[in-house]
Formats: sequence, C-alpha cells, structure tokens
Amino acid sequence: MYRFEQSLVTNMGNFGLELSSETVTQLGTFYSLLTRWNERLHLVAPCSPEEFAVRHVLESLLLLKYLPQGAKVADVGSGGGLPIIPCLIARPDLEATLIESSQKKAVFLREALNTLGRSAVVLARRFEELPPPPVSFIICSALDRFRQRLPELIRWTPTGSTLLLFGGEALGEELGGKFEKHLIPLSDRRFLFILATD
Repeated sequence: MYRFEQSLVTNMGNFGLELSSETVTQLGTFYSLLTRWNERLHLVAPCSPEEFAVRHVLESLLLLKYLPQGAKVADVGSGGGLPIIPCLIARPDLEATLIESSQKKAVFLREALNTLGRSAVVLARRFEELPPPPVSFIICSALDRFRQRLPELIRWTPTGSTLLLFGGEALGEELGGKFEKHLIPLSDRRFLFILATD
C-alpha cells in the first residue's frame, strides 16, 4: 500500500493534480480492494503498485478537468471500476452510471462503491441492450473488442453529449472526423480522445 500511495504523491504533479491526503488514503483503499478481488475476477492485468498508481489511477483522474461540477457520466465497460471509481473518490459531486456486462464484475463494483461510501448506479448489462442514459459524458477505457464496437458506441451515445476515450493512435484513425487528442503524461503512445456528438 505504501508504494502505491507514495507513487500517487510523487507523480500527481505530472498530471496537474493536487490530491488531498484523505483522497490518497481512499484511493489506497480502492487499490487494496481491487487487488484482493483481482485473482478471482481478472479485473486488471497484473502490475506493480507504482504502475497501477500511474497507469490506472492518475490516468483515470485526468478526466476530472473535463467534467464540470455535478456532471452526469456513464462509464461503459467499467470492469474493475476504471476510470470512474477514482474519479468518484476525488469528486463525490459526480453522478455516475456504471455499465458492465459481467455480473461478477458488477458485484465487485457495488462492493467497492459501498466500501468507499460512494453512490452510483451499476447496470450489469451490455450497453447495446440499454437505452442511452440521461448523461452529458460517456467515458470508456477498456471495452471488450473496443475498436469493433466503437461505431455502435458512438451511435448509442446521447445527442449533445461528449465521449472521453482512452486509447492509442489507432483509435484516432477509427474515430475519423473532429476530435481533440491529448497525450497522456508519462506515456509515449497513449491518448485521451474527446469527441463531441451532434
């Protein structure tokens, strides 16, 4: 736990973040919980505490600068709660819907939210089976077969909302059209793509 929390503190400046000690502690609680569940559910690929802090948590928190106070957000393919749960820890004002097709992973998401004292709607369905939720932002970082399902995700996204997607250069080629692309700090080839829907 110490290595994870120390990595957050050491690297948060690179991401333009200033995390309170309380937030760092809660992120540590989330990391500990996810680590315990990971052996059974394979929520994330195995990695060091330092890598998890940077690659998973601090990258997730990059979204906060694009989410206004009280923003309504849907996280599609929530899996292990990334990127949405770190965002909810740092910003309890966010209203979130977590969409995860795996029933077992949905159980983990509910347990994590309960442990952390955060409330959100968890829907254990594929996004294609649901009506688009009344949100202004759709976020996604780890949807199965992401590139193949991207056109469907864009069609499904509520009109007038904004897509925030994590990926490599290939994702930009798939998106076509107009989007913003921001290189993720401490990364050579990973980007945050921002796509406004008409």
